[in-house]
Amino acid sequence: MGNPGTFKRGLLLSALSYLGFETYQVISQAAVVHATAKVEEILEQADYLYESGETEKLYQLLTQYKESEDAELLWRLARASRDVAQLSRTSEEEKKLLVYEALEYAKRALEKNESSFASHKWYAICLSDVGDYEGIKAKIANAYIIKEHFEKAIELNPKDATSIHLMGIWCYTFAEMPWYQRRIAKMLFAAPPSSTYEKALGYFHRAEQVDPNFYSKNLLLLGKTYLKLHNKKLAAFWLMKAKDYPAHTEEDKQIQTEAAQLLTSFSEKN
Repeated sequence: MGNPGTFKRGLLLSALSYLGFETYQVISQAAVVHATAKVEEILEQADYLYESGETEKLYQLLTQYKESEDAELLWRLARASRDVAQLSRTSEEEKKLLVYEALEYAKRALEKNESSFASHKWYAICLSDVGDYEGIKAKIANAYIIKEHFEKAIELNPKDATSIHLMGIWCYTFAEMPWYQRRIAKMLFAAPPSSTYEKALGYFHRAEQVDPNFYSKNLLLLGKTYLKLHNKKLAAFWLMKAKDYPAHTEEDKQIQTEAAQLLTSFSEKN
């Protein structure tokens, strides 16, 4: 049978190896739990800063984790990068860098989790922003992709009013596309993107049904779309709501001003 001492040592080493493996598994599982808890803590901090309007602090927090593999963290980083890009004090050079940076984070978020409605939404938004730097051909080509991702975001979360609103903006933008851009689009593409004000109106109303008064711009665009459709009575109703919307952000103030100007301009014509 061989040396009994050697056999016992073999058993002991096997037992120790097994214990070592079990310990490794416990430690590994604990590390995963700890990492998950840490990500949740970061997301909680990030959402608090976002709700508080602390744009730059939020960006500083999230850029510490830019190598993360977590989709929830990455799409928030894409949003934060975009928000910093839109600050009035951000230079044009910095803005361009941030816009492309935001798209990269959104793309990674989508790669990590294709079932995340927010990743689809922010990828579409960031891709649209990049179009401002890449010319009319790229912008029109990207429009198809942008539409697909907004539609996917709505499919994944039909209760997200923002995704529905953004699909409305997509329709409104192509409904009011200037004739010269339509001409370029027809030269470049066999079937260029197109839409109608009626379709845009449907999305804006749907967003309002999902979450009433969620966004001053949705109210403004309802008013502007009704103006395009020559329905001044309903245009006035929605523009008044936009004008009276409590201004929490700089954008809300700008929308209040635009709504007031539109109300004045078409009331003077009557």
